[in-house]
Amino acid sequence: MSSQQRYTITAALPYTNGPVHIGHLAGVYVPADIFARYQRMRGSDVAFICGSDEHGVPITIKAKKEGITPQDW
Repeated sequence: MSSQQRYTITAALPYTNGPVHIGHLAGVYVPADIFARYQRMRGSDVAFICGSDEHGVPITIKAKKEGITPQDW
């Protein structure tokens, strides 16, 4: 059995249906990123997983109103 620690770290999906604000960074993404980097520096096996919500209902509705694709929004 390996003594190397294994971590799976996730962060909330970034919602693109509104402006990015400091709360997104300070409350979700930066702390998770710092923890992942710290564990990697310690030699841990880290999977840092996040995604996007570009095809969620709010994004699809907003993009349709703007006449663009969800990816462009």
